Amino acid sequence: MYGIFLIAVLILTGGAIAFIGDRLGTKIGKKRLSIFGLRPRHTSIIVTIITGALITTMTFAVLAATSENVRTALFGMEKLKRHMAEMQAGIEQATGELQAARVEKEAADSALDKAKVDVEKLQNQQKELEAVSRELQAGNDLLQQEKENLQRERDSLSSENQSLLADNDSLAENNEKLSKDNKNLERNAERLKDGLITMREGDITFRAGEILASGVIQGGRSEEAVEADLQSLAQLANRNVSARLGINQTDQGLWIYQPEAEAAIKAIAESSQDMVVRIVAAGNLVRGEVVRASLELYKNSIIYGSKELILAKPYTLRKHDEEEAEMVVMDFLMNVNQAAVAKGILPDPIRGSVGVIEGAQFYNLVENLRSCTDHIVLTAYARDATDAMGPLRLDFKLEPAQDSDGIYSSK
Repeated sequence: MYGIFLIAVLILTGGAIAFIGDRLGTKIGKKRLSIFGLRPRHTSIIVTIITGALITTMTFAVLAATSENVRTALFGMEKLKRHMAEMQAGIEQATGELQAARVEKEAADSALDKAKVDVEKLQNQQKELEAVSRELQAGNDLLQQEKENLQRERDSLSSENQSLLADNDSLAENNEKLSKDNKNLERNAERLKDGLITMREGDITFRAGEILASGVIQGGRSEEAVEADLQSLAQLANRNVSARLGINQTDQGLWIYQPEAEAAIKAIAESSQDMVVRIVAAGNLVRGEVVRASLELYKNSIIYGSKELILAKPYTLRKHDEEEAEMVVMDFLMNVNQAAVAKGILPDPIRGSVGVIEGAQFYNLVENLRSCTDHIVLTAYARDATDAMGPLRLDFKLEPAQDSDGIYSSK
């Protein structure tokens, strides 16, 4: 809007000056005025030139008065050029600095990324250190607790130490008494040594654990009835001992610890089952000594019914001779014995056997093995119903492994 106003002012000013110059030139021409002695025609030309110069001068004057940019263009161009050169140099310097700043920024960004990685590593290390710190703290707590426990134990030991010191005088007094008792023990040791020599050189009639007598006593009765049966079993044991020694029953008696006998009577009386009672030698017995015995109690029940299977085992015979047949029979009898013991038959404490096999049974079984096929199965059955006390009497069956028809039975 300001530019349009300026243009309008310039047009009006130029037009006014031209009009005035024209009017002035016309008057000069009509009156034939002369300037500086010039002809009127030349004077008119000079007035026209002066009018045009005034128009230009007024134009620049108005522009310079109204516009700082025009004044700068007319009078400050060199200064403006110098300022622009300085500005250009400043721009170039700023551009260089900006480029350097960009390089520095890139380096800073790289360093920042590296610093972030380092920070993450440090954070991870911090977490690990915190975990280790927690573990160490837990360990420290445990150590503190152990320290407190040790302190309590130390206090307790200190108290016990005082008590031990107090007992020391009493122990010192007992020391003299023990010294006296030691002499008595030495004398007893000499007597025991003499007794051991007697046992080694003497006639051992019963080994420790050997059965002197055994029987089944009915449980769930009065203690008096049970005691009567136990007395009968003890008399049987006494007779067996006398028969072994070849003496009268009154010459060497049977001794059972009375509290042990009373406990056995009570246990049998309170039991709902019949009990197998064994009277066994309490130790190796030498002829001439009192027969010391102990009682063994076992619950009694039927272990095998009549004709019940005990064991069946396959064998392969190669030599078909008597030695191999005997080895097979002995191995089978050992396995039968183990099976019966595992089932509940009480074994002989000395020999470990539970069964009874007649000599004729054994040799008949051996002879039949010598003449049978290569692959056979030996089977053992209980001949009669047998309880835990036994003895277990056996029947045998020998058959080829490929069929089920028995080819041998010994009864």
